[in-house]
Amino acid sequence: MVKAHVFTHELVAGRYRLVDVVHQETNRICWYGKDVNVGRAYLLTQIALPDDPDAEAAPRATARVIRMSETMGLMCPGAVATVVDAVEQDGTLWTVTEWIDGTPLSELVAQQGTFNYVRAARIGLELLDVLETAHGEGITHGELSPGQVYVQERGGIVVTGFGLAGATLAPRLSAPSYASPEQARDERIGPAADLWALGAILYTMVEGRPPFRDRDRPEATLKGVDRLPLRTPVHAGPLTATVQGLLRKNSRERLTRSVVREALTRVLTEDPDTLPATAARPRLRGVYTAACHAAPGWSRRTMAIGTALAVLTVTAAVLAATDQLPGTGTSSTDTAPQPAVSATASATPPDSRTDGRNSSPSASPTPTASPTTSAPSPSSSASAGALPPGFHRYTAPEGFSVALPKDWKRVNTSRVGNLSTRVTFGADGDPRTLAVTYSTVVGPDPVAVWRDDVEPQLEKDGGFQRIGEIKATTYQGHKAADMEWLSVADGTRVRTFGRGFLLGGGRGFSLRWTTPAADWNEAANRQALEIFLRTFRVTSG
Repeated sequence: MVKAHVFTHELVAGRYRLVDVVHQETNRICWYGKDVNVGRAYLLTQIALPDDPDAEAAPRATARVIRMSETMGLMCPGAVATVVDAVEQDGTLWTVTEWIDGTPLSELVAQQGTFNYVRAARIGLELLDVLETAHGEGITHGELSPGQVYVQERGGIVVTGFGLAGATLAPRLSAPSYASPEQARDERIGPAADLWALGAILYTMVEGRPPFRDRDRPEATLKGVDRLPLRTPVHAGPLTATVQGLLRKNSRERLTRSVVREALTRVLTEDPDTLPATAARPRLRGVYTAACHAAPGWSRRTMAIGTALAVLTVTAAVLAATDQLPGTGTSSTDTAPQPAVSATASATPPDSRTDGRNSSPSASPTPTASPTTSAPSPSSSASAGALPPGFHRYTAPEGFSVALPKDWKRVNTSRVGNLSTRVTFGADGDPRTLAVTYSTVVGPDPVAVWRDDVEPQLEKDGGFQRIGEIKATTYQGHKAADMEWLSVADGTRVRTFGRGFLLGGGRGFSLRWTTPAADWNEAANRQALEIFLRTFRVTSG
């Protein structure tokens, strides 16, 4: 744990002089410093790194901080701190950012006491804008705390700390009282961890203290976060349900970003005098209570239809293939969270990217026994962050996001215990569907999963015909395989392209794109499949 015992005559990286401590929290100290070469003021953040025998660990950590911060700075100009340098020195990570004309949120709470819920909602909404942009780029902050959020004198916030999560083997480097339960258990994290931290920050603003107190030792603090019940907020007013919904121990039960956005916006729109005169009045999207994780429902038949997996063991596959594919006009509709609303103008992704992380997935296989052509190949030059007109990015609480046609929504959700979850997307009057399945019981060979687990069950249905061979491929760095087939659903000949890929540890995802066979080669259908494959992202571990 770092201590503020650095002599001011010592230079960090041979050029930065530490002048004064401006903020401090567990294992994190922020300094006002100066570059002695040019006399310019900077904010230097000091974090102790855990021991790591890998000599390359420190260089990787500094490179990650610079890369992630640069990416987020381009996506959210003015709302994310500009990192100019990151160095490791004697087991300490020093991050150098341009000086921020603002005060850490934790310091404001300490100085001013609790915030009213309107002020908390405004800050929370600005923070949500940054997180929504980050998550759309596949970036999880993972170290959020009130000390990482600076409130500027002129209004607005600046977020620091991107790139720290995942830079070391430690589940959390600083401020453990704001860690999510999955972080506390040292599990892989995703966007849900940031939503927990957002809830904890909202809690702190209205209550004047974190939801789980710091217990001096990080291990004890993390254990409390994971095991102790939440103390009910008493000053949150209309934010109470939102705070409690974000601070659910089970990451899959937390509120989605779209639900949180609507709740925070509602607080502001019900108190219009608090909005800046130049701010556009937010438009509410749907009914808040209807969007809050309504319990899914389906018949036994729908359950059997919906659980057909492209990446599933025989046990689940037997249940899966007892009827036709879901979403071809006969699936029952369930209530589901509404698609996430688009980010504000300041958080809109540009059309191009500079960090090189958006390699396109491998091309789909070309069938060898079909009168029609194969699935379209995703463009190698297309950016995963740029969406064509008529598409929006939907982030599912099940741990993935994908771009969908603007009028599409969830039409069915089905589960087989803890083995698998399938979400089917479509639109009224549209015979096409996209089904995304997550499984925890996937074999080690994606080709074998299709061949040995899925295909034998599909063959039991009349009209099944595989098109070409099952093709091994690589998708977003993961082992994957593609299979394409024809089948009959409610008397209509349909064609399906399936891609399954492995995450490791028995986990995997599959995507199934189904259209009427006669419409397969329409340009709009080929473009839709290309967009699905290009924009699909796993958002949690």
